[in-house]
This record gives sequence, structure tokens and C-alpha cells, in this order.
Amino acid sequence: MSHRKYFKPAPELESEVDALVARYPSPRSAVVMVMHTVQEYFGCIPADALEWIARKLDIEPINVYELVTFYPMFHQAPVGKFHIKVCRTLSCALRGSWRLHEFLCDRLGLDSGVDGPQTTPDGMFTVEFVECLASCGTAPAMMCNDELYEEMDREKTSELIEQCKKKWLPNMDSNHD
Repeated sequence: MSHRKYFKPAPELESEVDALVARYPSPRSAVVMVMHTVQEYFGCIPADALEWIARKLDIEPINVYELVTFYPMFHQAPVGKFHIKVCRTLSCALRGSWRLHEFLCDRLGLDSGVDGPQTTPDGMFTVEFVECLASCGTAPAMMCNDELYEEMDREKTSELIEQCKKKWLPNMDSNHD
């Protein structure tokens, strides 16, 4: 018998989720929107929250887990301020996305051989390969947070990194480079 405590969300999160679920004909229909709400609250969907979502919607945890692992907009761990997703499907791969991923990782001090998302020690960038970004005609494609970048090359990737750093710098203390 497990003595593990169940996840208990903050009252404001529970109220928001309850109101959201009430807008759907059946609780399970709200799963993706509930996942977005939980992720907005925590910055990711922790394992305990995943199980809570399943109980809340009267579905199996595997049903929520399948969605978390399928859709690139959901995260199981916190991501950096700038989450860069590099498409690795056929059109992008043929146009150099694997080389761009390696270049991006090298520029940020990450290991391009690691499977899954990686975050820089300062929490500024998370880089990961994802499946199709639905921009096959303008490959290779990347997303930074919710913005799509098309026909990427090393120069455009370097510019993207510099743009992100400029946005971040006002928020950093003087001890960071």
C-alpha cells in the first residue's frame, strides 16, 4: 500500500480548472485546456499534477501522459525563458535541421547528442528537437517560445540567440555575462 500524498493544487488553480471543465459537455473534453492551465500555473506539468488532471477528468493517467509527450507545447519539467524547438522531421532534416541543432547546442554550451530538452545553467535557453512544426515548405523551421522561424541557417540562428539575449539582459543582475 502506498503512503504517497496526493497532489493538492492551490485553491485558485482548482477553481480555474473547475470553471474550465464546466464549459465542456464531458470532463474529458477539457483535457488539453486543463493541461494548458496547469502548465501556465507551474511552468510545466509535474507528474503529480498529471495524475491530478486524470482524476479530475475521470480518465486514466496514461491518457494525459500521452498528450504531454506527444504535443511539443507541453513540458514535464521547467524550460528556459527562451524555449527553442528545432524541427527534425524529413523536410527539415533534408534542409539541415540536424546541423542547426548541433550549431545551436554548441553556441549555448549544450550537448547536441543528448536526447530530450536541455536547459542552459542560467535558465535562459532550453533547446530540443521536436516533431513537425508544420512548415515543411520553408524548412528548416524552429520555434522560439510561440514564434515560428522559417528557412533557418547558422546566421539566422545566431541572430535569434542575440535577440533573445538582448531581451533577457535587462532582467539579469550585473554578475551575469
